[in-house]
Amino acid sequence: MPKGIEIREAHFPGRAPIEAYGNGGFRFASMSHRGSILCLPSGIYGWSASIGEPFSGERLDMVFEEEIKFLLFGTGPDIRRLPAGLRERMKRAGISCDPMSTGAAVRTFNVMLSEGRPVGAALVAVD
Repeated sequence: MPKGIEIREAHFPGRAPIEAYGNGGFRFASMSHRGSILCLPSGIYGWSASIGEPFSGERLDMVFEEEIKFLLFGTGPDIRRLPAGLRERMKRAGISCDPMSTGAAVRTFNVMLSEGRPVGAALVAVD
């Protein structure tokens, strides 16, 4: 019996540079995604963070399961400070976490990815 349409959580199983951002989403690997994303060694994942709540979403916990030394945190159009608890958790995990605008985070991520560095990015979608 046919199941119909199956909805899955967004996941691209690989590493890819971000080709474009804006209009509420991102373009990578010749695909597009509406909403925020986490770019990790295990893949690119949809993430529920927003400009109003850039540090939210259970999926952010995945960062601590990955082999990264740097996390670029694109907090939207403006730079937002990491909450103290998150900053401390990153420090304990040995992850250098730099908050910056989403545009700056995308550009820096692409450079560090091309250099083969152990980098991840938490990118909040912007319009």
